[in-house]
Amino acid sequence: MPKLLIFDWDGTLCDSLSRIVHCLRCAAESVGLPPPSELDARNIVGLGMVDALTTLFPDIAREQIDAMRDSYSRHFVEADREPSPFFSGVSETLCRLKDQGYLLTVATGKSRRGLDRVLRAHQLDQFFDGTRCADETAGKPHPLMLIELMEEFECLPEESIMIGDTEYDLAMAANAGMSSIGVSYGAHDSRRLTRYRPLACLDKFSDVEMVVNSIKNI
Repeated sequence: MPKLLIFDWDGTLCDSLSRIVHCLRCAAESVGLPPPSELDARNIVGLGMVDALTTLFPDIAREQIDAMRDSYSRHFVEADREPSPFFSGVSETLCRLKDQGYLLTVATGKSRRGLDRVLRAHQLDQFFDGTRCADETAGKPHPLMLIELMEEFECLPEESIMIGDTEYDLAMAANAGMSSIGVSYGAHDSRRLTRYRPLACLDKFSDVEMVVNSIKNI
């Protein structure tokens, strides 16, 4: 029976992908790198920034990584003065799951500073039971974020579910020995997600509640 629900942020809860892509392209131009295509930029959403940049630019120098991280952060903070909205059904579904007694947590490729900023903007800084960010532990698809959350809440892998929109989320779950749920409206399409054998691959976030409760009632 699941107890611990772990959510990705960008592309799963928050409709922020177009903003991330725009800021990545602007940051690349600012340091003299060719801006990635929209498809390539969306593909790395979910990874920590260093892993994302080395995937996009395999020959990137360390000083370019540092400069691009700074530039991306400046662009994103400016663009995020009005925070990206949640996908349809997210707020209501999260509240229902919390009322049902599930532990709700976040595991994200965002920085700690970035996640804390957006949680405050959505007035959710006290809502989630726990969070992990890529710059304070290992990035996806390494399972350390999930392992730390399970240890914090004394939950076993069979009591935990990862919910995400990318193969990095689902691979992380598989590496941690836990089940996953994919959402198909984010960065990666359902064909990429189903390779990791999630419990379900959903077109609507609100259906997460139905899937989780169906497990609870087996």
